[in-house]
Amino acid sequence: MTPAVNILLVDDQPAKLLSYEVVLQDLGENLIKAQSAREALEQLLRNEIAVILVDVCMPEQDGFELVSMIREHPRYQNTAIIFVSAVMMAEPDRLRGYAAGAVDYVAVPIIPEVLRAKVRVFADLYRKTRELKLLNADLENRVRERTAELEASSRQLRELNGELEQRIDQRTREREEALAQLFEAQKLDAVGKLTGGVAHDFNNLLMAVLGSLNLLEKRLPKDEKTARLLANAIQAAERGAALTQRLLAFSRRQELKPEAVDFVKLFDNIQDLLSRALGPGIDVKKQIPLRIPPLLVDSNQLELALLNLFVNARDAMPDGGTITVSALENDVSRPTSLMAGRYVRISVSDNGEGMDEATASRATEPFFTTKGLGKGTGLGLSMVHGLAAQSGGALELRSVKGDGTTAYLWLPVAENAALAAPLPETAPQESVPAHAHALKVLVVDDDVLVSMGTAAMLEDLGHVAVEASSATRAVEILASEHGFDLVVTDHAMPGMTGAELARFIFASFPRLPVILASGYAELPNDDALSRLLRLTKPFTQEQLRTAVEHAIARHGIGA
Repeated sequence: MTPAVNILLVDDQPAKLLSYEVVLQDLGENLIKAQSAREALEQLLRNEIAVILVDVCMPEQDGFELVSMIREHPRYQNTAIIFVSAVMMAEPDRLRGYAAGAVDYVAVPIIPEVLRAKVRVFADLYRKTRELKLLNADLENRVRERTAELEASSRQLRELNGELEQRIDQRTREREEALAQLFEAQKLDAVGKLTGGVAHDFNNLLMAVLGSLNLLEKRLPKDEKTARLLANAIQAAERGAALTQRLLAFSRRQELKPEAVDFVKLFDNIQDLLSRALGPGIDVKKQIPLRIPPLLVDSNQLELALLNLFVNARDAMPDGGTITVSALENDVSRPTSLMAGRYVRISVSDNGEGMDEATASRATEPFFTTKGLGKGTGLGLSMVHGLAAQSGGALELRSVKGDGTTAYLWLPVAENAALAAPLPETAPQESVPAHAHALKVLVVDDDVLVSMGTAAMLEDLGHVAVEASSATRAVEILASEHGFDLVVTDHAMPGMTGAELARFIFASFPRLPVILASGYAELPNDDALSRLLRLTKPFTQEQLRTAVEHAIARHGIGA
């Protein structure tokens, strides 16, 4: 149903108002009557008027004046106003009425059909105009809402694009970092393999040198100058042996004896040694909790690693400074390269010179050093890196040029006591009496200088030595020649390795003891090798004698 609108009828004569009401009542609109300009204005202020019928001639204010006043109100500037008059219908009067704001004229006597038709047209126009305004307002609201939605969607899209760009940048950085880490790992692995091979060959040379020097020391006449020269040569060879051990540590081929280590006690035991190594001007701050899980690591190598880290920190602070050592179990920020499990992070920090990014990236490379000529070998951090990797941990360096360096050493936690037990091949500490008679010993080594030196040391001890240049040749000798009391073999040999030779001997000659002499650490996990005694190259004649006596005592030969 179409809603009714308000129509205002203004005339000073009640009879005429009544006649207008009778004529217009069939329209179904709301008819409001006013007998003066003042009443008309009051009704306009109270109600929303669609059409106004105004008499031109009224006593107080005529219709022209009233219409002018109505048009001054902002709400009624476009309202339809129709003049009703019996006089003043000439053309100038009409023009005056239109100028005042009227939209039409109706002459008196009125024709009912004409008046109804004109009022109906303007009432419908008012309704359509109002509906159009409502539609426009609704459209504007919908446009505003849609615009707001589009702006929100656009903002979300911009945020998503920004987030996507950030994620792409992050993934790109992560990929570049991963590639850099892979490249660094491949480079270190290649250097490690090369270093390990060089160290192995160098060990063999030192083995021949030390063995020969030890024998010469016993046979040359007692002379102070000769003894001093020999002592210098032996000392130099031993320093070379220490160097090869660092190389083997970097290449992860050193022999380790992991055990459950209480880090608090270990650090307390070596704190005096560290203080003497650091000298005056260096303050050490310890931030180690009283209770920390035991570490699964070779305690001797860990002490050496800590000494290297502290000496590096000292050298970075030539004018003195503070070294802070701390330890905690940390599962949150550990390196992604570590396997799942529990780890303790040991950190050694200094407030020294620090390193730039290029220097820090090469710090663990063997022989790389920023120290002056003759002040460092460049193997300290290499050794720590190798120990961490071989122990199942990791080494991280974080350094800022001018703001110090922190070394983070991650080591696994010893989960149970079995892991901390000494390895089977560890030699007993009690003294073993020298054997009473000569032994027949098979010496197996693919390096002629090493086998010759080992055989010479054995013969000097009163034993009989037979040399074999390979494990395969040793098998042939054992099959054709009997009466051997002991086998001393190298491990890393072409064809059959020393461990494989030992496994064959244990199966074919159960009572024949075997000593494995090698600088390498990797051996197959095999229970059959649990009886295998170890001798680390390069070894001295005294170390060889002790190993032989332990082997004979363990097997009860000649008892």
